[in-house]
Amino acid sequence: MTGTLPTYSIVIEMENATTIEWDEIRVGLTALANEIASVSASGFARPKVIISHAGYDADAQSLQSHINSQAPRLEEVAELRLAACPGGRYYELKNNGIRATEADVVIFMDSDTVPEPRWLSILLDPFRNPATVCVNGYTYLFYDDFFTRTFALIWFFPMARGDEKFAAKRAINANNVAFRGDWIASHPFPPNNGFKVSCTLLMHQLRREGHQIVHAGARVYHYPPRGWRFFCWRALVTGRDADRKYTELHSPNRAWRVVKSFTRWGTMSWRTIRRVTSLAFETGMPLWQIPFATMVGLAFYTLAFFGHFGLATGLVRDQPEMIPDYVGHT
Repeated sequence: MTGTLPTYSIVIEMENATTIEWDEIRVGLTALANEIASVSASGFARPKVIISHAGYDADAQSLQSHINSQAPRLEEVAELRLAACPGGRYYELKNNGIRATEADVVIFMDSDTVPEPRWLSILLDPFRNPATVCVNGYTYLFYDDFFTRTFALIWFFPMARGDEKFAAKRAINANNVAFRGDWIASHPFPPNNGFKVSCTLLMHQLRREGHQIVHAGARVYHYPPRGWRFFCWRALVTGRDADRKYTELHSPNRAWRVVKSFTRWGTMSWRTIRRVTSLAFETGMPLWQIPFATMVGLAFYTLAFFGHFGLATGLVRDQPEMIPDYVGHT
C-alpha cells in the first residue's frame, strides 16, 4: 500500500481484439493511459498493465511494438507486461493476467472497451475501504447506426442513458470490474465451456461468501458487434450460455433445461419489445425504425432459443466456445 492508496494492476485480454480494428483498440489504450496519468497525479503508484494474449512468448516483442506505436503514452505511465497463454480463451486470458500481478487491486478491462474520464478513479475509490472486495463498473454499447442502436437496446448491458432501473441491478461484467487482489487470486474465473458464463458464476460465488458488490459509475463504452455472421453466431452462443448458467446454478435435469429454454424465449421476447419501444428514442432512433428494430431483436432471441434448446436436449454437444474465423473483424 502507498499510504491509504492501494496499488493496482490492469489486465487486458486480447481475444476481443480479433473482432475490431487497431484504430479502435488505439482509442481505448490511449484513454486508459490518460486515466492512469490522472490517478498517478493524485498519488497512486505507477501500475502494471498486463496484456494477456493467446499467442506465444515469441510473439510478445512484435505485439508490444505494435501497442507502443498505437498508444505510446501507455508505456510512459505504466509498466507494460505481456503475458502469453497459447490458445487461451477469454476467461483463461484473464486468469493468466491475474497470475502476473501481486497488486492490492486487480482491474479487468477488455481490448474493445474505451474508458470515459474519471473511470479509473471512480473504480479505485471504494477500495479505500478494506472491506471492499469487488467494484463493478458501468459498461454500455456504443452505437452509430440502425443495427448498433438495436444491439444497444436488446443487449445485456444497460443503455448509456435513461436505463437506471436495469443499471441498478446489472450483473458484473469482466470487461469493467475490479477485485481485491488476494481474493481474485484465490477465486479465479471458474472454468466453463461457455463464451460468457464464468463472470456469472463468479458473481454467485461472491454472493455465497457474503461479499457485497459495489456498483460504481465507472463508465466505459464497448464497441458493438457488427455484421450478420456475428449476429447469428452470437445469438446461438447466447442461448447455449443461458443453458450452461441454468445447469450450473439451478438444475442439470434435461427436462427442466428444455422447459427453461421456452420460458426464457418468452421472457426475452417480451423484454425486447418493452425495451425497444420504451428506450429507442434515447438512442436517436427514428420512429419508423422501431418496428424493424423490434423484429431484429426478436430474431436474435429466437436464434438464442434454438441454441438453448439444442444444448438442453443434447442435439448440440457442449464444446468450448471459440470465436470462429468466419466472424472476422467488425
